[in-house]
Amino acid sequence: MKNFLLAPSILSADFARLGKDAKKVIDAGGDWIHFDVMDNHYVPNLTMGPMILKSLRNYNITTPIDVHLMTKPVDNLIPQFAKAGANFITFHPEATNHIDRTLNLIKEHGCKAGLAFNPSTSLNYLDYIIDKLDLILLMSVNPGFGNQTFLPSTFNKLSEVRKRIDLNSLDIFLEVDGGVKLENISEIAFSGANVFVIGSGIFDYPDYHRIIAKIRQELKYSHVKSIH
Repeated sequence: MKNFLLAPSILSADFARLGKDAKKVIDAGGDWIHFDVMDNHYVPNLTMGPMILKSLRNYNITTPIDVHLMTKPVDNLIPQFAKAGANFITFHPEATNHIDRTLNLIKEHGCKAGLAFNPSTSLNYLDYIIDKLDLILLMSVNPGFGNQTFLPSTFNKLSEVRKRIDLNSLDIFLEVDGGVKLENISEIAFSGANVFVIGSGIFDYPDYHRIIAKIRQELKYSHVKSIH
């Protein structure tokens, strides 16, 4: 399994100083920047577009940027986000008519490809395309808003995806997004996740270094902790 990676979600950052806040959280130990794109259509909120991502790159944010498209459709946005500087582009299976074609489009534009699953979305899609994925994202809340409570049903879903990845000896990031905090991250890691999207669980604290250090400490011992 890959090392644990923290992907601070800038949806919870201070938008009046987004570049500074993004740099601050990376300097404090964040591994990726998680970039939530919402269209007020697929989900009931409206957030950031390619120009903001490009602005972060222009601000000298060089760390990997993980773009999560909560939009429908998705194909027309993929080239724009790739050009703006995305490293990973993840979409929902319900948002495209041809999952395989969309995955290929992401890779044709030089990005890693991910598929995102809402809490009630079946994992059956993985039966056909898991070998084409670089990342699998499990939503542990219903998408659309930050600062929600982690859904316990996600634990079993994480374990199932981890089994699928390991049985096929695949090199895929297993990411979880929604309600991830210091208090539950060790249980989430124990279930199989290795990338953790954290919004308010980092940005609500005045000292990013301190909270990230505490999170790392929890993850250090997650392999000996059980959720049962």
